[in-house]
Amino acid sequence: MFYVSRGNIPHTRHTQHRAPDGSLYAEELFGMEGFTGRASLLYHVVPPTQTHRIEKVREVRNDPVDDGLHRHRLVKTGALAARSNVIDGRVPLFFNSDVLMGIVRPTERLPENIFYRNGEADEMLFVHEGEGVFESSFGSLRYGPGDYVVIPIGTTWRLDHDAQSAQRLLYLESPSEIVPPKRYRNDWGQLLEHSPYSQRDIRVPEVAAPHTEKGEYVIWVRMRGRLTAYHYHHHPFDVVGWDGYLYPFIFNIGDFQPITGRVHQPPPVHQTFAGRNYVVCSFVPRKFDYHPLAIPAPYNHSNINSDEVIYYVAGNFMSRRGVDISSFTLHPAGIPHGPHPGTVEASIGKDATEELAVMVDTFHPLNITREAARLEDASYAYSWLPSENADADAQALSDRGPEAFPD
Repeated sequence: MFYVSRGNIPHTRHTQHRAPDGSLYAEELFGMEGFTGRASLLYHVVPPTQTHRIEKVREVRNDPVDDGLHRHRLVKTGALAARSNVIDGRVPLFFNSDVLMGIVRPTERLPENIFYRNGEADEMLFVHEGEGVFESSFGSLRYGPGDYVVIPIGTTWRLDHDAQSAQRLLYLESPSEIVPPKRYRNDWGQLLEHSPYSQRDIRVPEVAAPHTEKGEYVIWVRMRGRLTAYHYHHHPFDVVGWDGYLYPFIFNIGDFQPITGRVHQPPPVHQTFAGRNYVVCSFVPRKFDYHPLAIPAPYNHSNINSDEVIYYVAGNFMSRRGVDISSFTLHPAGIPHGPHPGTVEASIGKDATEELAVMVDTFHPLNITREAARLEDASYAYSWLPSENADADAQALSDRGPEAFPD
């Protein structure tokens, strides 16, 4: 990322920085990889170390289920009930040691005195529906549909979502950093001319007046498979200024500039972010290929060593049939997948697509959760058959029901 400076900071780092009353602000190095990775310096009214009580909140576990079959899957989350807040309301669906993803549809904010910090993973929230304000120690950012909210590990934050705005968020947790792809950056970290977005498309928090209220404030810290509550007598958003290269940011999918060609372009052209052993891609409205004999629909392909998850956001995905908005498809490694019957011919001669989707490709196998199994349309694995042959085979798989996933 690029250097950013916000608010009130001293001219020289690690030197005295005093408040108007003469007291010292407390400097905090917020950094990755010890003292060698990306970092920022934050200046607090109160040292961030002054907790007076620590207690357990709950365990956080994701247990895989297995029905004994390796197959393509369709998980429908459109009818998923909204509940709770952005932390407690999460519904995990797919995970491995590199990434976890799921859906959250919060109906309420966290209590006013409670905040969240993930101490073991970067997080990304893709806003499918809803508006509000992302608040953090670094300042605030307004969010809305299509926004990727990228939150570095260790950031203290909360969502203040609009009371009348229904929320639907795709969330992703990553033990590794979520960053722009390396091939889009030069040696200085600047996004290159051929990158599908630039620094000016990235929104960074603005520092407002620091919170100096006293009371009982709690930060839920996610670490080592549990939530732990750290209690403070001061508000955690007491930063007067910060600078550096590590901070939360927002990028809107509508600012992604699609890369097109004479013939169909493979998924790497849609890559938006990268983590360790996975990538995040954005399928956006775009012009189709311009070779006179081009086939706009994607060709059949085998994911030999990667699992592919697509979350469908809006529009009509040209290569799919029977996949609703707010659904996920999982196309696992080892078996081919491709356009559904009829979609190849139907794509020929079309000049553009209005589809909108987020794809996550992982290079280690994904597990599915019990929640994903309950939301699965088990007939999807047979959806490439001609329609006259598909019904009986799809029904046979559907008849297996939830008991196919043993406890």
